[in-house]
Amino acid sequence: MLRGLLVLAPALVAGVSFASTRYSFAEDLKLPATLTFTAYDTGTAGFNIAVGVGKMMKDKYGTDVRVLPAGNDVARLAPLRAKRAVSSAMGSGTYFAQEGVFEFGSKEWGPQPLQTLLSTVDCNCASLAVAADTGVKELKDLKGKRVGFVVGSPALNQNSLAVLAFAGLTQKDVKAVEFASYGAMWKGLINNDVDAAFGTTITGPAKEAEASPRGLIWPPLPANDKEGWARMQKVGSFFFPQLATCGAGISPQKPIELGNYPYPIFVAYASQPADQVYAITKAMIVNYDAYKDSAPGAGGLAADRQTKNWVVPVHPGAVKALKEAGHWSDAQEAHNNNLIKRQEVLAAAWTEFGKSNPPSDDKAFLDGWTKARAAALAKAGMPNGFEE
Repeated sequence: MLRGLLVLAPALVAGVSFASTRYSFAEDLKLPATLTFTAYDTGTAGFNIAVGVGKMMKDKYGTDVRVLPAGNDVARLAPLRAKRAVSSAMGSGTYFAQEGVFEFGSKEWGPQPLQTLLSTVDCNCASLAVAADTGVKELKDLKGKRVGFVVGSPALNQNSLAVLAFAGLTQKDVKAVEFASYGAMWKGLINNDVDAAFGTTITGPAKEAEASPRGLIWPPLPANDKEGWARMQKVGSFFFPQLATCGAGISPQKPIELGNYPYPIFVAYASQPADQVYAITKAMIVNYDAYKDSAPGAGGLAADRQTKNWVVPVHPGAVKALKEAGHWSDAQEAHNNNLIKRQEVLAAAWTEFGKSNPPSDDKAFLDGWTKARAAALAKAGMPNGFEE
């Protein structure tokens, strides 16, 4: 049952809240009086879409939905792991958390059994945006330029490195500038503290940057550059080529060839009750028309537009909702089961590593875990996903 779910302490409830004195049911779905989501910073595509979904739940079910902004992946997942939130609107950090790599390879985290509800791929893409006053036209022109990185956000940082790899560049070829959050990084671009920042083309900060004195451009990632894409996918295997037709400085009349992956990805933990996840996912599917135009990118949450056979499994509760909507297949079921097995292999490897008296030094711990993870996946006949 869904009753008795989290209520955050008042001090923690920052962000957007849709309060309602009604408690009603629609579509025979039972939702609790309160739900809490986490998302990227206010004004970002992930936050805005979560707000749109929250308003739908208030209007249709009388549910008070709180959307908590958080500047990095660790901060977004912490309330979810602590059961103070039921879902997080994540990006590719979903994959890194599942795999237990980068910041999630620390003693405090390890591989996280995250599973998806719904995700969106729309007219937008995700790439490195560059201040127009830099004179950069192609990605290779970023050599020697200042590129933003966010502390505690492996998704954003690895994505930036993947885009740089398209042009044959690495972090050593640019001047890395660290920021405390996604929002701070984009403010840094506007304030001339950095020259490039990763984000989706429809993120609010990109529109602000475009309107600023510096201006904004998106260096293209042509789909026919096979070598470039091979380099990029070696660093970010979850990217695929796509033509962006919306976003800052982009339109159907002025499209740009870029890269993309599902974002936002509404995720839950595997341990969360299937009926809870089913009700939330079902509500998003049957009331799609009520929020599809609420924010740029929200239209991609349609059941028939879900990315199939991605790198993170779909939660059984969400599978039930997708099956009822007629958008699930035997092939997807097989792929999903294999991904769930992968999560089990990673969890067992983490447990065994913990029993091996691992080093206390953070770097030595991560190095040891990286080797143990690689060995466990190889033994199971599964790809590493992070080969050098």
